Amino acid sequence: MKAWHSFIHAHTRVVRLLEAELEAEQGLTLPAYEVLAHLSEAPEGRLRMSDLASFAVLTPSGLTRLVDKLARDGLVERLRCDSDARVVYASITQAGLERLSCAYPIHLRGVRQHLIDRLDAGQLEAIAEALGPLTADCPTHPAGSHAAGSHHVAAHQTPQ
Repeated sequence: MKAWHSFIHAHTRVVRLLEAELEAEQGLTLPAYEVLAHLSEAPEGRLRMSDLASFAVLTPSGLTRLVDKLARDGLVERLRCDSDARVVYASITQAGLERLSCAYPIHLRGVRQHLIDRLDAGQLEAIAEALGPLTADCPTHPAGSHAAGSHHVAAHQTPQ
């Protein structure tokens, strides 16, 4: 239980701090940032809504509301599939890429400040090793490409 409580409290604290910083400096929620980041990493900057839902930590209806808001803000657009009318894509716009490019350093700074810089290399490796088996079958864990601070902006490669 000590490990569980430490994990939950640390996760909650770091997420709240990241969210507050993104909101204050870019007016983006952390889920909005994550959606933009996933879209920027996807081929052609778009994902089927059903695939995007597998990455999101939101319910399907919550994701739909978020994508609707991002579309109203001009950061994403919804596209219909030409060959299957049931398929809807979310696609990041140029404005979305620009917003993500501005938000990325804030997110990276926060991850570093609130997690990376507070632990030594051995602790970070231990966390990655310990939590790896819990996420190995998760769709958001493609061979470690979504490690803390690893998001990139497709149109604007930011050094990691």
